[in-house]
Amino acid sequence: MRKLLLLLGICLLFTGCGWLNPNIMLKTPKGFQYTKFSDSMDSKEYKISPNDLIEFSLYSNEGFKLVDLTSLNTNNTGYRFENSLVYLIETDGFCKLPILGRTKLSGLTIKEVEVLMEDKYSSYYIKPYVIVRVQNKRVIVFPGSAGDAKVIPLKNTNTTLIEAIALAGGIADDGKARQVKLIRENADKHDVYLIDLSRIEGIQKATMVVQANDIIYIEPRRKISSKIVQELAPIVSILTSLFIIFTYSQAVSR
Repeated sequence: MRKLLLLLGICLLFTGCGWLNPNIMLKTPKGFQYTKFSDSMDSKEYKISPNDLIEFSLYSNEGFKLVDLTSLNTNNTGYRFENSLVYLIETDGFCKLPILGRTKLSGLTIKEVEVLMEDKYSSYYIKPYVIVRVQNKRVIVFPGSAGDAKVIPLKNTNTTLIEAIALAGGIADDGKARQVKLIRENADKHDVYLIDLSRIEGIQKATMVVQANDIIYIEPRRKISSKIVQELAPIVSILTSLFIIFTYSQAVSR
């Protein structure tokens, strides 16, 4: 009986690990194959992706109006994005643009989009000059403690992984610096990269440029909270009572 109670207690502890730490998300099973870093991950530039909202302004004569001092007045600084509109990058990577119609922009850097649009609009305007900005770039950061997750707007064009973590307040006290997961949508699946920031060697991967909608998840340390102890108390009480009853019955039978 004692062995049975001991075995039951051990099973409760080990099989309950999942609910002992209910705040741990995005777990990977033992032996999980993380996505390998490729040359494309070393890109130092942000790339347009589906669901991005891009804003672009088009000027003729290589943007002469932007620097034409004779056109400046109190209402026009010469540097505003005049008549600029916002366009959605659709889920298939195409964007419906004025005159040009649906054009594939996903996967291109901002500079490549500007060059592409200048080339296409050159059929309609004299020496077109295009300025493109992405309005809704953001990443989600879980710094390693419950309740501290943040959605970080990417104001800089090329925000690195380490910069995004810093914007979120850094790695929490309960976070594992060696277990930083970067989850990135790739077509109909998600790539999961593992970065070890507990060592200086990890800085090479930490300088990678994050892309829109990346999820940066820093795994928290496993611990038993006071709430879990309270939940275990009734089970321990029942086991103790059973043990006392069994011991008493054995003593009486003798």
